[in-house]
Amino acid sequence: MNDQFNQQTKEFFEAAKDARIPENVQAIAEDAVEKSRTAFEKVQVATKDNAKAVEELVSVATDGAKTIGEKVLRNTELNAEAAFDAAEAIARAKTLPEVARLQASFMQQQMAVAGAQTKELFELSTKVAQQTFETVNAVSTKTFEQVKKSA
Repeated sequence: MNDQFNQQTKEFFEAAKDARIPENVQAIAEDAVEKSRTAFEKVQVATKDNAKAVEELVSVATDGAKTIGEKVLRNTELNAEAAFDAAEAIARAKTLPEVARLQASFMQQQMAVAGAQTKELFELSTKVAQQTFETVNAVSTKTFEQVKKSA
């Protein structure tokens, strides 16, 4: 059986060596390759553009998170410094009424500071969110337009 298969294969290749591919089949194949190449190039360009867009989006989000984090850290430092200053002043107090006055004064100041810091962080967070959403919108619009052009 193996000899028969080998013989048939040899005969097939012998007969096929002089066979020609019809011109219309070659033209169809060449056209298909060209269309595939063009489609691939479009997808490749869109993919590169989308990668850049995602990179931009991540950069905007990272920058925003960094700004908020730095603000929170700075507020924490200021609040800790204020607490230590108040503790020092209270430690130097000579009477209980002076301790109570210093403590009340510190609490009033910290409540005002906390309100201002909260407002500032809210405004900063809103700004960062707006920038991020604007970037998402721009990236989405650009991607949609690219897909529309490619179709």
